[in-house]
Amino acid sequence: MLRLEKMLMIGSAGANVGKTELACALIKKFSKSTNITGIKVTTIRAKDRQCPRGGQGCGVCSSLDGNFCITEETGGDSQKDTARLLKAGASRVFWLRVMKKHLEDGLTALLNVIGPDVVSICESNSLRHVVEPGLFLMVKDKDKEVWKSSARQVRKYADTVVSADAHSFDFDIDRIKLVAGKWVMKEEATAIIMAGGDSFRIGRDKSMLPIKDKPMIKYICDQFRPHFNQILVSSNEVSKYAFLGVEVVPDRVAGRGPLMGIASAMRASANQVNFVIACDIPEVDIALVRTMLRQVRGYDAVVPATGPSRYEPLFAVYRKSTLAAIEEALSSGNNRIMAALSQCKVNYIDLTGSERLKNLNTMNDYWEFVKRVK
Repeated sequence: MLRLEKMLMIGSAGANVGKTELACALIKKFSKSTNITGIKVTTIRAKDRQCPRGGQGCGVCSSLDGNFCITEETGGDSQKDTARLLKAGASRVFWLRVMKKHLEDGLTALLNVIGPDVVSICESNSLRHVVEPGLFLMVKDKDKEVWKSSARQVRKYADTVVSADAHSFDFDIDRIKLVAGKWVMKEEATAIIMAGGDSFRIGRDKSMLPIKDKPMIKYICDQFRPHFNQILVSSNEVSKYAFLGVEVVPDRVAGRGPLMGIASAMRASANQVNFVIACDIPEVDIALVRTMLRQVRGYDAVVPATGPSRYEPLFAVYRKSTLAAIEEALSSGNNRIMAALSQCKVNYIDLTGSERLKNLNTMNDYWEFVKRVK
C-alpha cells in the first residue's frame, strides 16, 4: 500500500453528511501558509450499472471514456464540490473518476500530474484501499448510524469519526497540524515513556544516551509531542527528568517493576487510552502507533507479537479498563505484565520479522543506530 503522509483523506458514511464542509474548513485554515491541492475521487463499479454516487441519469459513469479520467477544476462559482474546494483556498483542485478495479492506475496518473510530494486534502472512501494517508477522517450524520457499503469497508482505518450535519461538525480542527508538510493529529490519548529500568545489559543509563545532541528520552518525547495531548514519564527519579517539561510519575510502591510503573502512570493519565513505550526504542514508527490506537477499539489492550510467545508489552496500547487486572496481579505479588493481561481482552498484532520495532539493548545496538541516523 502506498504511503502518502502529505495527504489528508476524508471519507463519509453516506451522502450529504458534511464531508466537503470539513474539507473546506481545513483548506481555509491551512491554505494561508501552505499550498493545498484539493482532490475528489469518484469510484465507479461498472459502466453498465447505476452509479451509487449520483443515481440513474447523472452521467458520471456513462461519460467515462476508459478506466479513469482526471479533470482540473477551473471555476469556483458553482456549487460543485470541486468548485467549493477551490473557493475555500485550494491552489488547484482535481476530480478523479475511476473504475474501482483501476484505482491504483488512476492514482498513479493523478500523482504524475500533481506530483507525489504535494500537500493535499482528498475526498474518498475507496482510495483508502490503496493509500495509507497521513490522516484518514470519516464523517457521519450526527443523528444517524447509517453506513454505506464503501464506508463500512474502510471504517476500521479511520483515525477519527466526525459527527456532522450540513452546517457544522463536532470536531476541533485545531487538533490537526502540518509538521514539515506531513499531516498529524493530536490524539485524545496519553503517551507513557517508561524510564524506570536499571539498564543492566547496556551498562549505563540508556535514557540519557545522546541522539542528535539530545538525551534519548527527549528524542522520544519530542516525536510524541505533535501526536498526543498528554505525555507522562514513569520514573522514581522525578527531578532527573524535569527538563522534559512533562509530568514524571513515580511508582506507588518501589521495586515492583514495569507493571507498577504502568499502573501508577495510568492512574495519573488524563485519558482512557494510553500508549506505553520503553525508553530504549528511539525511533518511533508513528504510523504503527496510530494503527495500534485504532485497533484498540473493542479491546482492553493492543500488544505486538514478534514470535511464538514473544510479546512487546512495553510498546503497547492500554485502556484504563486493564487497571483492575493489573492491580489484582500486583496485589497477589505477581509482577509479570503478561500475567495481568491474560485477564484482559487483548488484540495481539503480528510483527514477526518486522523492522518497525527496534530496541537498543547493547552499546553496539546504540552505536549502529547513531551511525544510521547521522
